[in-house]
Amino acid sequence: MKTIIFAGGLGSRMGSLTEEIPKPMIKIGNLPIIVHIMQIYSKQNYNNFILALGYKHEVIRDYIINLKYYHNDIKIEFDKFNISTKSDSKNFFDNWNVELIYTGLTNLKGSRLFKLKDYLEDDLNFLTYGDGLSNINLNELVKFHKSHERILTITGVRPYGRFGEITVEENRVVNFDEKPKISNTIINGGFMIFNKKIFEYMSDKNDYDLERDIFKSLI
Repeated sequence: MKTIIFAGGLGSRMGSLTEEIPKPMIKIGNLPIIVHIMQIYSKQNYNNFILALGYKHEVIRDYIINLKYYHNDIKIEFDKFNISTKSDSKNFFDNWNVELIYTGLTNLKGSRLFKLKDYLEDDLNFLTYGDGLSNINLNELVKFHKSHERILTITGVRPYGRFGEITVEENRVVNFDEKPKISNTIINGGFMIFNKKIFEYMSDKNDYDLERDIFKSLI
């Protein structure tokens, strides 16, 4: 299985943070979000990644290509133009296989996914966004996906309430809950598995969206 990570959006809701770098490269601690996401998978022995690149793709390319130089001491022999690293311990990324694929500057996610179909050898693959973290058990997710034999599995989560929720009966408020800790709504948690049959429901148009088009077609 490969893990596709959408890493091509403009990140416009992040304001000035994404003027210089794409959203997946914003750091949490000393690592970019996208590396934290990749660690979620690699710690559960899923080490093959495809990064669907777009906006400021060169920033992500540079970081991934030079990952071992960013996280190790470096020795440079200029007379030989030889660069080497010295590390006494195993790097967290040593088992990773990463494909960096440019999927367009303004393409919607459905279009980005469609462009990757020829890079997928296995029937089942993971799919996630470049800005979401979780303690999800991926093996249980795979087991569940195989059990129902459908094309797509989406993880659903209940978000913390952001607003005061009103309960109304016959135009009269009967309850008010200010920012409830757990909402009654289920939202897309972002960690998905799909069968390659999904491409039968897709288009190569640049404005073909994942949620508005593919999800609704599958439903």
